[in-house]
Amino acid sequence: MSMYIKPYHRHYGRPVHNFGAVESDIHVPLDVIIENDSYVIEMIVPGLEPDDLEIEIVENTIDIQGEFKAADEDVKYLRKERPTGKFRRIIRLPKLLEMDKSEADLKNGILSLRVPVAEEALPRTIKIKAK
Repeated sequence: MSMYIKPYHRHYGRPVHNFGAVESDIHVPLDVIIENDSYVIEMIVPGLEPDDLEIEIVENTIDIQGEFKAADEDVKYLRKERPTGKFRRIIRLPKLLEMDKSEADLKNGILSLRVPVAEEALPRTIKIKAK
């Protein structure tokens, strides 16, 4: 899959530096937490179901895509603030990731993705032998 990656995300007309997020019509906030030898990404996605989201992990990059679906076209709004449409967030992390051991949960409108750092990216201790 070919990706177009920009070094910022536009939010209210201002560039916001955000781990290489791509430009999208909808800003979906997220947190990136360092926890032991893993990264935990928590993203606010109210009203979405697991099938509405797609997560792809390649090397040190996480690509999260989804869509907030619009209500029926017959609905007449007095005020409409909830977002509709597709969104995409791409997060580049400083270490290689272990995609096979990753886990994702969706509970109460919060996507929680735990991605361990790849074994080859973890620090190693070398024993010194005395002669």
